[in-house]
Amino acid sequence: MVDIKIEDIRKLKELSGVGLTDAKVALVEAKGDFDKALEAMRKKGLTKAEKRGDRETREGRIDSYVHDGRIGAIVEVNCETSFVAKTDEFKDLAHKIAMQVASMNPRDVSELMVQQYILDDSRTVEMFIKDAIAKTGENITVKQFKRIELGVVE
Repeated sequence: MVDIKIEDIRKLKELSGVGLTDAKVALVEAKGDFDKALEAMRKKGLTKAEKRGDRETREGRIDSYVHDGRIGAIVEVNCETSFVAKTDEFKDLAHKIAMQVASMNPRDVSELMVQQYILDDSRTVEMFIKDAIAKTGENITVKQFKRIELGVVE
């Protein structure tokens, strides 16, 4: 029998966005190996995220980011319900996507999705959004964005 610590269960729950029971089951299946359990939960979450991809996203928020008064970005990020749109996690997601747009200047949404995520270069923006989908249980999309740079006219 593998000794599973409650601290590991809680930590896995926080990192993956799953319930305590699912976190415990993942740790038991991984024979107590926290990293293997986390990877299994991420894969499971990403699978669920892909299944949600066809759900309509009619709620959401518009967020912006201005860097040093010289570069600005405004983004529209959508989700399924106003409840999720009002959460701190969703607000943070929208703001980080605005930072990404300001920093990396993608041409369109499809280019944005394949860019390395500025806060974790081992992942893409699409992976970052899929993690949020797994945690919220709702489909999330980036509808549109605009980037403005001082002195540059498109």
